[in-house]
Amino acid sequence: MKKLAVTLLTILSTSILPAQNTVESITVESGAGKEEVIGLPEGMLSETDSLYLDWISKNYITPNENCTMTAENPQISDSLYIDRLQRIPAIIEMPFNDIVKKFIEMYATRLRQKVSFMLSANNFYMPIFEEALDLNDLPLELKYLPVIESGLNPTATSRQGAVGLWQFMLRTGKVYGLETTTLIDERRDPIKSTRAAARYLKDLYEIYHDWNLVLAAYNCGPGTINKAIRRAGGETDFWTIYNYLPKETRGYVPAFIAANYIMTYYCEHNISPMDMTMPEGTDTIHISRSLNLNQIADVCKINIDKLRALNPEFKKDIIPGNEKPYALRLPSNMVSYFIDHEDSIYNYKPEVYQKRRSTVDVKDIPASKAVYHRIRNGETLGGIAQRYGVSVNQLRRLNGIRGSNIRAGKSIRIR
Repeated sequence: MKKLAVTLLTILSTSILPAQNTVESITVESGAGKEEVIGLPEGMLSETDSLYLDWISKNYITPNENCTMTAENPQISDSLYIDRLQRIPAIIEMPFNDIVKKFIEMYATRLRQKVSFMLSANNFYMPIFEEALDLNDLPLELKYLPVIESGLNPTATSRQGAVGLWQFMLRTGKVYGLETTTLIDERRDPIKSTRAAARYLKDLYEIYHDWNLVLAAYNCGPGTINKAIRRAGGETDFWTIYNYLPKETRGYVPAFIAANYIMTYYCEHNISPMDMTMPEGTDTIHISRSLNLNQIADVCKINIDKLRALNPEFKKDIIPGNEKPYALRLPSNMVSYFIDHEDSIYNYKPEVYQKRRSTVDVKDIPASKAVYHRIRNGETLGGIAQRYGVSVNQLRRLNGIRGSNIRAGKSIRIR
């Protein structure tokens, strides 16, 4: 156990974690009339993010007319907040205070539209999250961690370079087996990144045995948490070391509690999920040759943007299957069509989509014909060189002449 902790700290404590050095913040009263500034997690920084706007424009999600969605957020008493939080079936402690309340109210007011979108995206991503967490015997309430990390956007990229639903930094992703190249970024793959995040969270729990500290460490790194624990005299309770943490980490656990609350009690706040037209049923095919997503889209008659949404790890639309097999995710009803038309897909417009050459021929430049000059009486080597615009040394080199003596009647090579 101790060895694991030392290894993780050595690998992960030097700014390679999915850090959330956010620039936006909220102000709360921290007692005795004092105000405190708390940083917002990355997933809360805007009311609508790029994925939401993209899916709306492509009609992947639409307002759900069968549910009541209003602009009004009802007033909730503190006692009701407390009661509802305690009713959530969770292992992770979810206490209530003014900070947690501030985050809940932000989700229920300014971020209402985003919550409606995330509830819709839930249908696509939550089964993936729950399966990985259950397989690793982790609390299922951790499935809402990507809500505050990325707003459920698999292509989200923070200003610090963290990528994907779980916001892995490049080196952290490599530690947990996520490949990143010019063409591939498995941090954007919902399944692979979720499995990596589950292992990462499990490793952090082996260090702290406290889920609130695990969440805080996921945000700022074990090194920062251990420093806060030392400054707090060895206390290992998140709310006790709270004031020793960076401001962006202070808001992380309250935001997580608020995310669990709003994703559970959204109806009580007059928020309804949007309808989602993205296919809920998908399956995978292993690709062992180089293939472009546009070839699949054109032959299979599937919208290229929807295909990209199902396969966000392919950054340039290219599946480099000639290196190793990669999984292609398709709607379930499209898999048999792909198999039946596989040859046609691979052979579709290779001159457009498979332009990367494996070999090239270098054409030889034809050798120019040699030029000779017959030496006349009175001509010198320097005069001949000046006449043809070459150097005396070139004439000497081509003709094996050591000095400057030449004989009339002989021919010398000019070039």
